[in-house]
Amino acid sequence: MNNPTLWSLRLGYSAKQAQTIEKIGLKKFLDESFSSKFDSKVPDFLKDSPKTFAEFKEIRKMYKDNPDQKKEMQKEEIQTFLEMKTWWIDKMREAEFPLREKMTCFWHNHYVSTFQKVKVNYWIFQHNQILRENAFGNYKTLTKKIVQSNAMVRYLDNVDNKKGKLNENLSRELLELFTLGIGNYTEEDIKNGAKGLAGLGLGEDNAIYRKIFEDNDNFVYLGKKGNFKIDEMIDIIFEQPNIPYLITRKILKWFIYDNPREELVHYYGDYFKKMNFEIKPLLTKIFTEEYAKNNAGSKIKNPLEYALQLMNELNIENPNEKLIARFLKDQGMDLFNQPNVKGWDGGNSWLTSQVFLQRNNIADLLCNGKNLTRAKKINNDNSMMSDDSMTRQNPNQQLKVKLDWNKEGDNKEIIAELKNRLLFQTDNADQQDFEKILKYDFDSKTEGSDNAVLRLFNFMVKTPEFQLI
Repeated sequence: MNNPTLWSLRLGYSAKQAQTIEKIGLKKFLDESFSSKFDSKVPDFLKDSPKTFAEFKEIRKMYKDNPDQKKEMQKEEIQTFLEMKTWWIDKMREAEFPLREKMTCFWHNHYVSTFQKVKVNYWIFQHNQILRENAFGNYKTLTKKIVQSNAMVRYLDNVDNKKGKLNENLSRELLELFTLGIGNYTEEDIKNGAKGLAGLGLGEDNAIYRKIFEDNDNFVYLGKKGNFKIDEMIDIIFEQPNIPYLITRKILKWFIYDNPREELVHYYGDYFKKMNFEIKPLLTKIFTEEYAKNNAGSKIKNPLEYALQLMNELNIENPNEKLIARFLKDQGMDLFNQPNVKGWDGGNSWLTSQVFLQRNNIADLLCNGKNLTRAKKINNDNSMMSDDSMTRQNPNQQLKVKLDWNKEGDNKEIIAELKNRLLFQTDNADQQDFEKILKYDFDSKTEGSDNAVLRLFNFMVKTPEFQLI
């Protein structure tokens, strides 16, 4: 696999950007990615969802008075939630420079806040937009904004955190998962941090302090004494010596290495601190320096990378994003619904025997022009499909599959072309297997040649090497 293809997969979700990287170079590609525009307007599917705290309270009151209406509205919100998944998958697929969406997904799994717990689609959308807007900005600024989102204070139960009845959930995860990591704070810091967060609850556009629930006594937080609120607490956190390493380790794991060396974590972390926690220069340094190394095959593809690469290679137009969302859920990568506050584990969890079997099954389905799930399963789950999407993207409809390959090449040239696009390494045994499928007398002019190359492709994408980038 050549470097432009490898890094198109790492900085996006397919080999779609490989030619652009090769043509303009990685540095220019990164500059274009950092300056990429994004739509900040509220999507149409959220028009009937509650958006303000007042609307949310009114609906909650309505639920108490009318149980039947409550069920109907809950059903509508679940449908809206599914629309939000497909909205995001479409952004990932269609972006000319998908690094912003890739980084948004990284932050989405760092500052976890799920629909299952929050139950308000608009707050989840706001949370997602904060991540998108600040994807390449400042780590400390992003932490301040996301911790004071309605989604986060609800997800981590800070709505229940009041003077005299403290809830430590947000205080704990702020230190353990969002910034410093285990071993760099004390239990006393968590308890005292909960005092500083007491009263921070739901507001109109973002979380606000309610004076009646605040705890205004002085406390010691990471060695400093005072009556600190959230912004001051985060300022103190970012003065700690180990602040940069948790996030640089996670960035390296998300993009390049399932098991990054600690020397690399500290090397890039020290630079990040020197850059005052600006994300853009950190990413530029990591990507340009790692691009020059021979490090292919160091990370297992996540389900998004796997599915969207397959669809791009097969030139599948207008795929059914609801079925992609279902596949991601089956693979353990349910968007907006991670299993817990730690998020998806990644690494080896993406390649259990069950996950590998599911991947091979969808490779068979797609290569045979079928959608990502069987008709019976879809027909029995009408909640997944609106009437409009059923019309536009019938899950039972045969897909048009078109694999690009060199029609003038012989069997070895075509094998080499596909290997270079799909596999980070192969050996003699692999080559022999490939030549059993595409034999020495292969003729691209004969009827059925497309099917023969498609069979080779299907075989390659089921190899362990295709699972890695």
